[in-house]
Amino acid sequence: MRRLTLLIAAALAAIVLTACGNDGSNGSTSTGAADHNAADVTFAQNMIPHHRQAIDMADLAETRASHPEVKTLARQIRAAQAPEIATMVGWLNAWKQPTVPPGGDSGSGHGMGDHGSTTMMPGGTMTGMMPGGPMAGMMSDDDMARLKMGTGPAFDKMFLTMMIAHHRGAITMAKTETRDGLYTPAKRLAENIQNTQNTQITTMQTLLTKV
Repeated sequence: MRRLTLLIAAALAAIVLTACGNDGSNGSTSTGAADHNAADVTFAQNMIPHHRQAIDMADLAETRASHPEVKTLARQIRAAQAPEIATMVGWLNAWKQPTVPPGGDSGSGHGMGDHGSTTMMPGGTMTGMMPGGPMAGMMSDDDMARLKMGTGPAFDKMFLTMMIAHHRGAITMAKTETRDGLYTPAKRLAENIQNTQNTQITTMQTLLTKV
């Protein structure tokens, strides 16, 4: 009888341990809504308008640039960033989050007005401000207007200088996502942005010596 009592007690203890192990507090991988965090949302919301402006700049190069390598680079920028925009919009929709950053707009420099400005830094780099806070590398309305007015070699030089600053801003944002994000696909995209745009910066710096 005593042996039976001990067996029953052991069985009950095993059941209790199993239940405790399945209560979700053991550090297991999260799923569903917990697979991303605020840094992932911010990354996508900010990178979408950042990419859109880069595409607007690249579109201008198609008809205004004079150097064929500048036109080729612009096409490469569009080809890389347009699908990334679609991917990030898909994430935000799945997370039921707006695709526009809080206090910002969906634009590509449009509608920034007095809220948007860039500061020329040593070495010809620029830092930009967007409504609601900084978004490194974004061009203001005035910057975009000057770029639209440019043609030939003058356009090439302006485009390359602005796009280098723009890429550096995107790399800064991507580094933040790599450090603070949770969503694995977003972190991978951030790493890809860093690799691709660092390579393109090197190309643009070389092109600046040719135009």
